[in-house]
Amino acid sequence: MSAIAPPSAAATPPKAIHSYRKYWAQRFGTAPFLPMSRAEMDALGWDSCDIVLVTGDAYIDHPSFGMALVGRLLEAQGFRVGIISQPDWHSAEDFKQLGRPNLFFGVTAGNMDSMVNRYTADKRIRSDDAYTPGAEPNRRPDRAVIVYSQRCREAYPDAGLVIGSIEASLRRIAHYDYWSDKVRRSILPDAKADILLFGNAERAIVDLAHRLARGEKISAIRDLRGTAYMVPRGWRPEGWSEADSTTVDTPGALAVHADPYAMGPALAAPPSPSLQPPQPEGAKQNHAAAVAGATISPLRFMSREQRVAAKKADRARTVVRLPSYEEVSRDPVLYAHASRTFHLESNPGNARAMVQAHGEADAARDVWLNPPPLPLTTVEMDYVYGMPYARAPHPSYKGAKIPAWEMIRFSVNIMRGCFGGCTFCSITEHEGRIIQSRSEDSIIREIEEIRDKTPGFTGVISDIGGPTANMYRMACKDPKIESSCRRLSCVYPGICENLNTDHSPLIRLYKKARELPGIKKILIGSGLRYDLAVRSPEYVRDLVTHHVGGYLKIAPEHLEEGPLSKMMKPGIGNYDKFKEMFDRYSLEAGKEQYLIPYFIAAHPGTTDQDMLNLAIWLKKNGFRLDQVQTFLPTPLALATAMYHTGKNPLRKVDGASEDVVIVRNGRQRRLHKAFLRYHDAENWPMLREALQKMGRSDLIGNGKRHLVPNFQPAGTGLRRPGGDWVHSPTRGRSARAPAASSGQASTRTRSKPGR
Repeated sequence: MSAIAPPSAAATPPKAIHSYRKYWAQRFGTAPFLPMSRAEMDALGWDSCDIVLVTGDAYIDHPSFGMALVGRLLEAQGFRVGIISQPDWHSAEDFKQLGRPNLFFGVTAGNMDSMVNRYTADKRIRSDDAYTPGAEPNRRPDRAVIVYSQRCREAYPDAGLVIGSIEASLRRIAHYDYWSDKVRRSILPDAKADILLFGNAERAIVDLAHRLARGEKISAIRDLRGTAYMVPRGWRPEGWSEADSTTVDTPGALAVHADPYAMGPALAAPPSPSLQPPQPEGAKQNHAAAVAGATISPLRFMSREQRVAAKKADRARTVVRLPSYEEVSRDPVLYAHASRTFHLESNPGNARAMVQAHGEADAARDVWLNPPPLPLTTVEMDYVYGMPYARAPHPSYKGAKIPAWEMIRFSVNIMRGCFGGCTFCSITEHEGRIIQSRSEDSIIREIEEIRDKTPGFTGVISDIGGPTANMYRMACKDPKIESSCRRLSCVYPGICENLNTDHSPLIRLYKKARELPGIKKILIGSGLRYDLAVRSPEYVRDLVTHHVGGYLKIAPEHLEEGPLSKMMKPGIGNYDKFKEMFDRYSLEAGKEQYLIPYFIAAHPGTTDQDMLNLAIWLKKNGFRLDQVQTFLPTPLALATAMYHTGKNPLRKVDGASEDVVIVRNGRQRRLHKAFLRYHDAENWPMLREALQKMGRSDLIGNGKRHLVPNFQPAGTGLRRPGGDWVHSPTRGRSARAPAASSGQASTRTRSKPGR
């Protein structure tokens, strides 16, 4: 087998995705839409598809939808690409409709994780699906990647099988599954896939397709970044060594650091017996010498430059062994330790390969994870977003309304990635922390295409943003520092001094976009990182003056230090600064505009008192939120590790380290949500009962200083037979502030373009 690409490859520019020699099938030209039927294939002159993409979403030929982006990218490489959208998974028949792919099936659940898409944070089935024509529910199975993969295997057992996008990406190692309340193994053995592509996989999928087209066996392709696959237990390339995960993060007692990512030596109590970290024989002994049983490191006799080079070479040929699936499923401390290790090995500039055993004794196999993919350059981003997208749903839907399309059809994605590192968010685990930005010209061209080609356009661009509205072109000031950094966030506990927070490229882009002929308004719909924005009063003035349509959403998430420290979010002081600037510039512009704050209920680290304090703050500031979000533990997120284990993986983990307050009980989770909707009469009985138990009966009454009244309107606050309160549909909105969207569960786990 070929050698794994070492992390040090980050120093060498990878092959550009637009530089490959095109496959011979390019002679068929560009399809108006990628075919979804044999009839469409015949019309294009195809006798077969080289690649068939299977997705749980409706096929919308637009770069905000992953399968369209990946499909058009592969088409541009010369391959014939077909799409099977929302197939009937009860048999293999729908999976045969385009025939056996010459190269592989590419399977995805869609832009969203199928479990998040189908279930609420309370594990109730959602009544609609925004990615389906007519918003029809139940058009995809639970754990769609596994089910679709099994049907592909049934349809054509010998076809290559590649899985990817957010559902597969977040399940690439053993992970806690909220819906079954247990640790599940990696998705790879369940899907029986040949290879998993995680993160934004353009580099991997382009290289994989060309190599398979040249006749390479998929089972022999082991050197692609951003891929995972199954190997025999203990397999590793020649010349490689293996390091236990405890060498990455040696467990010890909790050390109090100002920076929770400090990687200094542990000075602490003995580690948990279950972790059993290896003990080096000398402080200067390197890992290779320890494995060989040597007592003196040869590095001691080298020059400084030679030592640095030798250590880099050794690191590039080292795989980190995580605790096995069986170990992390039995031991919460090991799970938290594995989660911390996984995130510390996430920077593509220095991350090592990781491996995790699945199965006991002789039946054990390893899931091997190569280092994360290298970010796309601006030129490559422009290439990906510059494909000949039809910018419309496939004609077979006959004009049926697809809510996700209606939401984004007049918006433009200008970047990807997020260096915020919020522990509850899946963007970082999937897209990474390095911002990948398009050029100004590429963005302007797309706005002009929307203006000229998209039916129903009225002159208003609904958003130019991405995972975050204002991280465009932001990066570390020094590439060397960036490639060696081990921090989990660039902005927590404070903004890193090495981070370039210049907003001027974004200000120029906004100005150029709003001056285009035919463009009446450019709105900003993506969530704003206000702790960055306050560093640029010019940006805030420009935003407030020209790009707010009356309301701007931002996400303080909470105001108490307990939950904020577990979210890795800034204190409420940054919100107050931004609000002062927002109000001042709105007044200067002669506009009546409002901030819409987002908050999360029942996040790890949150107490009942924290939620009460937040409710009092909301009332004091005149906020009456219509829809709110309860914390939803998604696979691989650090907050999910807290929820499952009760430990804090932001610091070194062992059996004696910090315990995190966790809200698991369904009634308490509903109480925390009720505090955010203190004004809803349906919640008053629950809140009155809670306030009495908390010794805060003084907040019950009919005056302005009270949180809830002591009366109950007829027909509200009814009980179920089981004794819990019935929550009727929400009613009404505040005249002071509009509804806060419940979209946090989707937008923070949804796959953005190219995922």
